[in-house]
Amino acid sequence: MPVARARVIVILASNSREGARVPADAGEERPLRIALLSYRGDPFCGGQGVYVRHLSRELARLGHHVEVIGAQPYPVLDEGVRLTELPSLDLYREPDPFRTPARGEFRDWIDVVEFATMRTGGFPEPLTFSLRARRELAERRASFDLVHDNQTLGWGLLGVPGLGLPLVTTVHHPVTVDRRLELAAAPTRARRLSLRRWYGFTRMQKRVARRLPTVLTVSGASRREIIDDFAVPPGRVHVVPIGADTRVFHPDPAVPRVPGRIVTTSSADVPLKGLVHLVEALAKLRTEHPGAHLVVVGTRPVRGPVADALERFGLGHAVEFVKGISDAELADLVRGAQIACVPSLYEGFCLPAAEAMAAGTALVATTGGAIPEVAGPDGETCLAVPPADAGALAAALGRLLADNALRERVAAAGRERVLGRFTWEHAARATAGHYRAALAGPRR
Repeated sequence: MPVARARVIVILASNSREGARVPADAGEERPLRIALLSYRGDPFCGGQGVYVRHLSRELARLGHHVEVIGAQPYPVLDEGVRLTELPSLDLYREPDPFRTPARGEFRDWIDVVEFATMRTGGFPEPLTFSLRARRELAERRASFDLVHDNQTLGWGLLGVPGLGLPLVTTVHHPVTVDRRLELAAAPTRARRLSLRRWYGFTRMQKRVARRLPTVLTVSGASRREIIDDFAVPPGRVHVVPIGADTRVFHPDPAVPRVPGRIVTTSSADVPLKGLVHLVEALAKLRTEHPGAHLVVVGTRPVRGPVADALERFGLGHAVEFVKGISDAELADLVRGAQIACVPSLYEGFCLPAAEAMAAGTALVATTGGAIPEVAGPDGETCLAVPPADAGALAAALGRLLADNALRERVAAAGRERVLGRFTWEHAARATAGHYRAALAGPRR
């Protein structure tokens, strides 16, 4: 007799219950049909596109049927995962961000809301994508059994359970954390007013999050922030750690280490990433290690604190920025460095740390947010330093550059930590367990 198949719609957000008590997917149960929602899927900018790609692939490998419903920039997906495009006005695209669409591009009232919000300084995508997604799901409710949202947290999602579809949401970390840090770093009152308008959508996200039955997140630190910032009841928030793609990020003896090379992944214009402190640390480090140099996976800034620091310390020749590289090229870049560094003030998880450790590169990382949950104990699997402390960063980097045996020991222990705790297969199995719990629970 054929096995009945559950239908699942997935809207990504962030992981499961803190600790290891996460329901495991039972392989003998029927496969699920999952709708995975992603309002931004760019795999080269931020972690949401990475999450969608790797989680959907591993869920498909477990036998589930995954359909990603996404907007621009559309996610890059692996074989076996279907993409349904749900286009927006794409107002932030390159090379013409904050553009004015032609009249013929407007299709309905949601497009008008999207454009009007952008023109008045707000960020409309979480709201407008949620409204389009709810409309799409209403038309295709028979195609799925569950929806998984990836941090959209828009008003439209509140209508999904009314369609008879259980809703699971992933919140990587509350964007209110970014808002606080950017406001603290804003140099002028005008900039602070602009930021408050841009982050206006966080008020909606707070209210929506409180009404969601199942919130997944990626770390204990993010779980605490969600409970505190969004006032979500603790029993609804579950931790499911994500991980590195160990098929790509692994040691390769054929790739030589470049003496003095330090690599980091960072957005120069985001204060939360702490790149300015790493630039200052490099200036200190080069007084004792003149061959030390930095490769930043990101865009070189033309203005702002990082650009000012590069000019002030005369480091233009010692800092290289690269962007638009493939996963394989990134893995080779990380393997070829003597040290990987995460200077962030806060991270909800920290994929760059997990990827560097998986590649067998020694790690220096701050203790901001969830980074210690990934990087592990100081002196064992990484060297840990306080956030925003350029002196401590310089000292840790110098210690590793001067001690080959320490570098090798830390790198080997870091790789073992990732293999045992932070892989996408582990994440997919735990996530599927929460899907089944949502399907078995009461419909609201």
